[in-house]
Amino acid sequence: MVIGVTMINVVPGQEKATYSELCDLDGVKEVYHVFGEYDFVAVIDVQGLSALNKLVDHIRENKSVTATKTVVGAEL
Repeated sequence: MVIGVTMINVVPGQEKATYSELCDLDGVKEVYHVFGEYDFVAVIDVQGLSALNKLVDHIRENKSVTATKTVVGAEL
């Protein structure tokens, strides 16, 4: 299991539609609308790094998404 946290920027005015689309994706466990450098933080829970990469690529294909940054969680 891999936990990823993806920070997402979107086209201004597209926040509500993008939020709904993000929440409907399999593997996206939580979505937070945040203020600051990014518009959203999505918590992703998938089976492996390959699945995480595919899901983030899918998010990037959304025409409302302008940028993403993903960090991968690790156990201590």
